[in-house]
Amino acid sequence: MDDDIRFGVLAPIGRAQWGEGTDPRELVDFAVRAEGLGYDSLWANDTLLSPRIEALTMLAAVAPMTDRITLGTAALMPVLRRPVQAAQTLASIDLLSGGRLTIAVGAGFPGRFGRPLYDLSEVPWDRRFARLDETIALWRHLWMAEGPASFHGEFLRFDEIPQTTAPYRPGGPPIWLGGASPAALARTGRLYDGWLPYPPEPEDYRTGLTRIRQTSTDADRAPDAVTPALYVVVLVADSVERGRQALEGFGKATYGLPLEELEKIQAVVAGPPEHVAARLKGYVDAGARHLVCRIGTLDLKSQREQLELIADLVPLVRRP
Repeated sequence: MDDDIRFGVLAPIGRAQWGEGTDPRELVDFAVRAEGLGYDSLWANDTLLSPRIEALTMLAAVAPMTDRITLGTAALMPVLRRPVQAAQTLASIDLLSGGRLTIAVGAGFPGRFGRPLYDLSEVPWDRRFARLDETIALWRHLWMAEGPASFHGEFLRFDEIPQTTAPYRPGGPPIWLGGASPAALARTGRLYDGWLPYPPEPEDYRTGLTRIRQTSTDADRAPDAVTPALYVVVLVADSVERGRQALEGFGKATYGLPLEELEKIQAVVAGPPEHVAARLKGYVDAGARHLVCRIGTLDLKSQREQLELIADLVPLVRRP
């Protein structure tokens, strides 16, 4: 696939997406097929609130079975893991994949997908974004250390950590941030290597990316220091109406939301290939260069079918 516009797909690691009666080991075959179809990346999302294959376990299983495809988290919740242990695990996956790991992270948001995760992890909800930034700083510090390392932050304080596993790439994998609040945009421009939001409209994406690039410039970073990506739910169907009907069930099973509520907060597109391609191209025109597609179906058979259909529409998105 073209280097300028990259396409990725989320592995359906939640039981609600692979469906009852399916052997979850087939998810590895899904990843291998995605690479064979030319996808640039394969992603796993992260939570404790539903039955699923754990995200980093999934990527570790896929790493030796693939050769080229980028492996990513969309998005990883560092709050769910002890920070030094997480640095070791991520460096190990980067090694096993030959330097193909990209880490998109998030701090959660109010509601069922946010604060309950902090309660389960026994970590304070307050100042979660500052804690996230500090965790990323710790990881980068450990990945660059050539011996025992100390780290003294506001939340995390360690003396003489024994040398940890070094990742495949010096300095470690690229780290992206999800989120589109003004504070998230500023932090992305200053501190992160990529941006993975899911704004409902392309114009929102364009505005956010402009702010990120200005913040990068103000922080003496290159204007293109941040990879502009997009997280989007996709379903190819015979018609927009039938696609939306299918996504209604997906939204309720996956997010606990009817479609009309989900599409107010997240990028969602369904319909014939030309319609889906035109909608995705709107985000490309707004600046997105790496599209991470979450397939909006609820069984592995239809996930595989959609994997093929989305691959077929990629040339329509790239068409000038």
